[in-house]
Amino acid sequence: MLTPEERLEQLESVFLELEEESKRTPIIVEGRKDEVALGLLGVKSNVVTLSKGMSIFAFCENISRMSNRAIVLTDWDKKGGRLARMLKEALNANGVEVDSEIRAKLVILSKKEVKDIEGLPPFVSRLRSMMEGRRQMPGLRYGKRI
Repeated sequence: MLTPEERLEQLESVFLELEEESKRTPIIVEGRKDEVALGLLGVKSNVVTLSKGMSIFAFCENISRMSNRAIVLTDWDKKGGRLARMLKEALNANGVEVDSEIRAKLVILSKKEVKDIEGLPPFVSRLRSMMEGRRQMPGLRYGKRI
């Protein structure tokens, strides 16, 4: 089981990876709140929200005109899982390779504490606060007694 420090470190690594990937790969999220949440985590470019009123297949056709690769970051509830599968199938049908590993990493690292993209910034803030509190306590180093 990961310590809070390790979780925070790995989450921050995923966000850096996402920011780097976003320079050349669209990141598909469900809505505006998810886009804002990623921005708070440092991922500000090439985040695309699902278009209301447009079929998933038409949306994926548009993505295929932008790139031959996409990252799907839907929520990790049942609806988000179904949506991720539908997007992957439609994107693949349009010749777009889908990265779903980053979503899987976020699911694992956030465990049961977060169920969606918009819940990540407060979760990361809590982890950072915990780390600050531990560093300020005498006799503790990275959460362990010395």
